[in-house]
Amino acid sequence: MQTAATKKMTNLETIKEAIAAKIDSAAFTSWISPLNFEIAGAELVLGAQNQFSADFISSVYSNVLSAVAAEFGLGLNICVRANACAAAPIANDNAAVIYAPAADAFAAPVANTAAFDEFVASDENAFVLSACKKVAAGAVSFSPLFIYGPAGSGKSLLAGCIKAACAGRTIMMSGGQFVAEFTRSLHDKSVFAFKDYCRNCDTFILDDVQALSGKRASTDEFLQLVMDLRAAGKNVVLTASGAPNNLTGFDRRAQSVLASGLVADIAAPNSNVKRTMLRRAGVAADVVDAILPRMASDGHVIAGVVTKIKTYSELMGAPVDMDVAQRLLADTLQKAKTPIAMVKSMCEKLGVSYDAVCGTGRARGLVMARQTMMAVLKGATTMSLTEIGRLVGDRNHATVLYAIAQVEKAKKTDLVLAAQIAQMISEYK
Repeated sequence: MQTAATKKMTNLETIKEAIAAKIDSAAFTSWISPLNFEIAGAELVLGAQNQFSADFISSVYSNVLSAVAAEFGLGLNICVRANACAAAPIANDNAAVIYAPAADAFAAPVANTAAFDEFVASDENAFVLSACKKVAAGAVSFSPLFIYGPAGSGKSLLAGCIKAACAGRTIMMSGGQFVAEFTRSLHDKSVFAFKDYCRNCDTFILDDVQALSGKRASTDEFLQLVMDLRAAGKNVVLTASGAPNNLTGFDRRAQSVLASGLVADIAAPNSNVKRTMLRRAGVAADVVDAILPRMASDGHVIAGVVTKIKTYSELMGAPVDMDVAQRLLADTLQKAKTPIAMVKSMCEKLGVSYDAVCGTGRARGLVMARQTMMAVLKGATTMSLTEIGRLVGDRNHATVLYAIAQVEKAKKTDLVLAAQIAQMISEYK
């Protein structure tokens, strides 16, 4: 009997090795390894920890598993572990654990097709807005949708709009929440239940992907989640502060998975968007005209200005006129933009020093930054080419003209540069 038992265990190990050779290692570790393997008669019985896991494995991996079982002259039976073999020892006692989020904030509300009305879209953001509406309407072919942009551009707002507009079950977490919940599930020995919870949805949204930077275990688990959801025809929406290939703390494989769907950038609010947001909040037109040129292109800042004006009106019982607005928002509004202030601000954005820009250096990066500044000043101000040349080291008219021509040529093939210049022009107008 001992010899027979040893032979049976050897067969099971051989079968496992054959399956592992045909399935991605991460998928094998996440889905196949936790199964209870048993040979019952002429069948290979695979016991899953719950019905969702059994259904998911059957839909995604049944062909591979059936082929391997057939190699050993066996049929295949995938079922819930409790029904697979009542007397069989359970190798992982996590199967009985039910996962529940620390705060039940991840379930979707009732679908609301008007949710996207909250987002004020500029022409630059028409594409990403259309993609978000497509995701909210149902299954799409470009999952995951990866949205990136600067702080205050509306990434989280769009993610929330998708969540509110989706009719199916939607899970939305921030990157920090995912790390915390995954870590808690490991501590509570409910990691398999956590996996099932995240996969049992129609749309999964992760806001601020960059929060996973440097957290290897959480990143590996999340990447496997993205691949599993995509394989099951589910929608995945991701937001981040930068494009996948510009995120630090992620290896090449992670960047590749994040960029495997549709990558769309979102521009910061321009003057028209800022005006619309302020007017929607009930700010008087003359007040808007007075403060708009000094407002940062940051949705968070705009929301703070609106809150401050509304609160003042409610507490003081008086409308906010221009004088009150200037005094009330002195700590929020930017100082008036002078041409030299614009150049120094662009130096910070482009990562070069003002002295270097005005100097004679010809390094490739420095020249590109200098030419970009000239193009932005031309688009954002009414200064002549000669005046622009004086601001960047007393360059002559011909040099400025050539620089602007070079930038216009580069913009045709470099969409990131084109978007960056358009954003700066909008900000400095």
